[in-house]
Amino acid sequence: MGNICRSPLAEGILKKKFEDHGILGTIHSAGFEPYHEGQHPDPRSIATAKKNHIDISGKVARLFTPEDFDNYDKILVMDALNYADVMRTARDEDDRIKVDYLLNLINEGSDDEVPDPYYGGPAGFDKVYDMMDRACDRIIQDLPG
Repeated sequence: MGNICRSPLAEGILKKKFEDHGILGTIHSAGFEPYHEGQHPDPRSIATAKKNHIDISGKVARLFTPEDFDNYDKILVMDALNYADVMRTARDEDDRIKVDYLLNLINEGSDDEVPDPYYGGPAGFDKVYDMMDRACDRIIQDLPG
C-alpha cells in the first residue's frame, strides 16, 4: 500500500538473496498510496530486516508507475487490493502477464495474501518476513541457471 512495511522488507530479502548467490538484477518495491511517499520503511520493518542481517533503512517509499512494467520482468503483489491497483495500471496484456501474487510462488494459484503487519506488533513483521523469505527462496530456485 504505502511501501513502508511488507514491500521494502521483501525488496531487502530478495536483494540479499541475489547478492548471496551472485545474481545480477534490479529489484525495487513500490506502493499505491501517496501518504508515505519519500519516507523510510516502518521502524518495525527495519528492525525485522536487521535481525536477519538485511539493511533496508535507506529505502525510500515510492509510487508504482506504468513505467515499472517496462523496467521489470515480474510484478509481485502482496494482496488483492494491490493486485487490483496493478492490474488497473496495466496498459495491455503484456503488462498483465507480468503480475502475480508473491505467495503464488510457494502455493501456486492460491492467491494467498501476505498480511499487512502495520497495525500489529513485531511478531506480525516476523511472520510476514518468514512468508516472504520462503517466496524469495523460490524465486532464486526458479531462475535459469
